[in-house]
Amino acid sequence: MEQTNFTIKHWAEDDRPREKLILKGKASLSDAELLAILIGSGSKQETAVELSKRLLQFYSNNLALLARQGVKQLTTFKGIGEAKAVSIIAALEIGQRRRSADQLTQDQITCSQDVFEIMQPVLGDLDHEEFWVLLLSNSNKVNHKLSLSKGGMTGTVVDVRILFKSALDYRATGLILVHNHPSGKLKPSEADIAITKKIKEGGKIMDISLLDHVIITEHSYYSFADEGLM
Repeated sequence: MEQTNFTIKHWAEDDRPREKLILKGKASLSDAELLAILIGSGSKQETAVELSKRLLQFYSNNLALLARQGVKQLTTFKGIGEAKAVSIIAALEIGQRRRSADQLTQDQITCSQDVFEIMQPVLGDLDHEEFWVLLLSNSNKVNHKLSLSKGGMTGTVVDVRILFKSALDYRATGLILVHNHPSGKLKPSEADIAITKKIKEGGKIMDISLLDHVIITEHSYYSFADEGLM
């Protein structure tokens, strides 16, 4: 007998992703079911949940890896058109921004782990290097996050004049430098060490303290302060 591939509307009500969310709460849904709600429909060959499972399996069931993909990559999957790809990208980006916004509500930076929690959602998944600075008040509260430069896989160029102009504009009394290493390697380069020293010396003239320089990767970080390099 020929098998029929039923669509989600033929499932028991409490097994459909939307209904399941309403009846049992968002935590009851798997990643594939949440993704299925985003893409809305599957095809004659597979349900939205099956399509979502196939997509996630390709990316090792890693949402962070999926979040790195663009429209061009996602639309190579049969069943994922431009509209569905855009919905997936937008939803994952909202999740990243929410995490970043949540972290900025903390009272102050107390350790390098706080810096990692704030900046990992911004830098951890990038395939190129970016250099940022956190501008702090005298109680180490984050007044502003500033992107200073974007580069390639191996480095960026930082304009120190722009950094200190912004620090003065925001009346910062402290700075924390942050950049990512897309390679996943945490060891600072000679260029990383040199720019840290240059900014630290410049800050002394303006009475603005450089408190740390943190290198971010997807899962970990390196703190100059923790390693005694400040």
